[in-house]
Amino acid sequence: MRKGIHPENYRLVAFKDMSNDDVFITKSTADAKETITVDGVEYPLVKLEISRTSHPYYTGKTKLVDTAGRIDKFKNKYKKFSKEEKKAE
Repeated sequence: MRKGIHPENYRLVAFKDMSNDDVFITKSTADAKETITVDGVEYPLVKLEISRTSHPYYTGKTKLVDTAGRIDKFKNKYKKFSKEEKKAE
């Protein structure tokens, strides 16, 4: 392994999922401006929008997307630009 290319500032950091307030601690070099106390120990805090505890892939909860409605709306909106209608005129 080459020397001098890896960061030296690995430390324990708390990551907080803001969507469900889950906090997990792992080693990281991420910069943090805030701190949080977990089990009596203060850690640098990195806030996340989504994590393994809230992501639909890991939780099994999926959002239903109305793709058929969006496709019909798109086709109706741009129907006037189709080649078939121009030929009919």
